[in-house]
Amino acid sequence: MNYDILFSFALATSALAISPGPDNIYVLVQSISNGKSCGLAIVCGLISGCVVHTTLLAFGVSAIIKTNDSIFLAIKILGSLYLFFLAYKVFHSNSDLSLETKTIEKKSLKGLYFQGFFMNVLNPKVTIFFLAFFPGFLFSDSMSTVLQFYILGAIFMIVSFIIFSGIAFLASQIKTYILNHKNSGIVFKWLQIIVFIGIAIFILL
Repeated sequence: MNYDILFSFALATSALAISPGPDNIYVLVQSISNGKSCGLAIVCGLISGCVVHTTLLAFGVSAIIKTNDSIFLAIKILGSLYLFFLAYKVFHSNSDLSLETKTIEKKSLKGLYFQGFFMNVLNPKVTIFFLAFFPGFLFSDSMSTVLQFYILGAIFMIVSFIIFSGIAFLASQIKTYILNHKNSGIVFKWLQIIVFIGIAIFILL
C-alpha cells in the first residue's frame, strides 16, 4: 500500500473542497442566510450523494481494469484531459464570488438534506469528475480495486465533510473576508486552476 498516494489524494481533495465551486458556495450562502444548521444539512446531503458516485465508479471501472489494461490507461488519459479542460474553463470564467442571499428560501433540514443529495447524485458532471479523478490514485497492487475506490471515496467524503462543515460554521467570517478582500476571487480562481492542472499531471505521470 502506497501511503504517499493516499496523502496526495487527501491534499488534492482538500484543495478542491476549499476552492469555490457551486456546492461549497451554496453551502456558504445557505449558512449566511438561514444559519449553520441549514448549511450542515446541505453538506450531509452532498456527502451522502458521493456514495452513489463512488459505487458506480468502483464496480464500473474495476470491471474495465480486469478486462483490459489499455482501456484503463485510456480512461486515465481522458481523465487528465478532462481536468485540463476544467482548468481552461476556470481560466475563462468570471473571478467574482457572488454571495447573493435574497433568493434563498427557508426549507426544513430534511428538505435541505435531500436537496443536497439530489444536487449531487443527479449531476452527471460529478460522475465524470470522479471518473477523471479517482483512477489516478489507486494505491495498491494487492488490494482489490473495488475496495481501493471505496477507500478513496471515504477519504474524499471525510475531507470534504470537514471542510464544507467548516465553511458552514465560519460563514459570516468568510463572507466578511470576501467582501473586504476584493482580490480573493482571483486567488481562489487560480487555486482551482493550479489544482486541476496539478492533478492532471499527477495522473499522467
